[in-house]
Amino acid sequence: MSTTQGGHDDRALMRSSTVMAIGTIFSRITGLVRGLLTVALLGTALLGDTFNVANTMPNILYNLIIGGALTAVFVPQLVRAIREPDGGSAFISRLLTATVVVLGVLTTVAVIAAPLLVRIFATSYIGRPEFNLTVLIMRWCLPQIFFMGLFALLGQIANAKERFGPMMWAPIFNNLVGIAGIGYFLHQKPHWSVTSISTSEATWIGIITTLGYVVQAAVLIPIIVKTKIKITPRFDWRDPEIRQSLHLASWTLAFAAISQISYLVTVNLSTHAAVRALKEGITIGVGYTPYSNATFIMMLPHSIVTISIVTALLPQLSLFAHEKRVSDIHGSLVRTIRLVGIITVPAAIGLLLFGPLITHTLFFGISAADGQYLGEVLAGFSLGLLPLSVNLIALRGLNAFENVKLQVLSNFIMNLAASLLAIIAALSLPAKWVTVGLAAALSISYYIGAYSTIRLLRRYEIRINTGEIVGLYGRLAAIFLCIALPLRLVSSHIPGGNSFRLLVVLGLSGIGYFGLAHVFKISEVGSTFRVLLGRKI
Repeated sequence: MSTTQGGHDDRALMRSSTVMAIGTIFSRITGLVRGLLTVALLGTALLGDTFNVANTMPNILYNLIIGGALTAVFVPQLVRAIREPDGGSAFISRLLTATVVVLGVLTTVAVIAAPLLVRIFATSYIGRPEFNLTVLIMRWCLPQIFFMGLFALLGQIANAKERFGPMMWAPIFNNLVGIAGIGYFLHQKPHWSVTSISTSEATWIGIITTLGYVVQAAVLIPIIVKTKIKITPRFDWRDPEIRQSLHLASWTLAFAAISQISYLVTVNLSTHAAVRALKEGITIGVGYTPYSNATFIMMLPHSIVTISIVTALLPQLSLFAHEKRVSDIHGSLVRTIRLVGIITVPAAIGLLLFGPLITHTLFFGISAADGQYLGEVLAGFSLGLLPLSVNLIALRGLNAFENVKLQVLSNFIMNLAASLLAIIAALSLPAKWVTVGLAAALSISYYIGAYSTIRLLRRYEIRINTGEIVGLYGRLAAIFLCIALPLRLVSSHIPGGNSFRLLVVLGLSGIGYFGLAHVFKISEVGSTFRVLLGRKI
């Protein structure tokens, strides 16, 4: 591929990615505010765990049954369908009708089975007050499955029509609904615990959480109307394209099932650790809530940078695969991995070095001890950010060839490693440190997953030179450490509160990093800014 063509592809990719990144930034900021308010309201101990287990279940079931298909597998079919004379109206109508029916049945069954789900995912709650409370909240949260699925499919239809922004902006409305509802309860200054929160209060927490997803899906409807795709209910699901989609989705089900089995292990181990810690007289929250909140913070740079770029990349890769342009797929994947690393490398090291400072600053509604522990869990997650992003990009290469079988194999290897490492951590560590160990175990498994996916891409003659990527990432890490390590040593001596210290540390780290990158002529950093500004590389 010529340099000119590569530069043009980069600029087109980054223009789409920038629109999504801006939306994602606002979405993540409002999501962070919502999360912080939730922690301030419910804490990081068992009450927080009951809500997080209940509110996580819709995501688990959604991803298990249909989420992966809607977010990846159907994109190549949608890209082809919109090239049909009817603009894809027939295929999309069939697909949307089938999806709505499946989601409706799944949601109904899940609500009925809520007690069984709690028994499976939080076995330590059986016979305790947390059990009934979790079932109650979960039943009001489970309808999220329907609206998450509807949002995902409508969003992918918009993406196939190259309208990337709305899908990234819609979650902001979801978060604003949550912020308003949780803010109302905080204004009432409740002193809730597992035994003191009333049935009506727990019910309203569930309703408010689900209402956000209703609004999020509804926001996309006018966007689809503007695409001029004529959608009508269609039950003729014997269409060959639908069959192909369902065949691929069946493999995606296996992919998701493997992930959720690993997640089942994690939720059970973390909630069990929380119950153990309480019995041992440990009062700080050490269970699933610190795990989920630390995950959210770790995912911020991944969501803002990697997911934004990859979402714009997939339709392009699907087109390259359809036209058998293997070298272009290889070039796009490598350039994307290198571009993403410019942000994810310093972000990972920053989370490792400044995790406690970040959590002390952000989580204002919890004790200093809870904030410190959250920061330690975040540090355990930090270095997993790099392979997480690389693996997602490499998986999109397999998506382009519609080979879900290889994705399932890679995912199986990664999640088997994650489960084994998590069990080892839970058996060998004291209850207080189990969650930190679980975070580290997941981080290690991401490296195994990324390596596996890159190796599997060789089936299509796509040979990504890992040495070249590691070399760039190593140089970026060395440059950032030159600035960040001294700041880590003196951060506690910076005058002012945690917020001011964090601003100083992040500001000086960022300025120093980009400054040294320029001095040492790391061309990728400069190229990224030129691409963002629409200039020729």
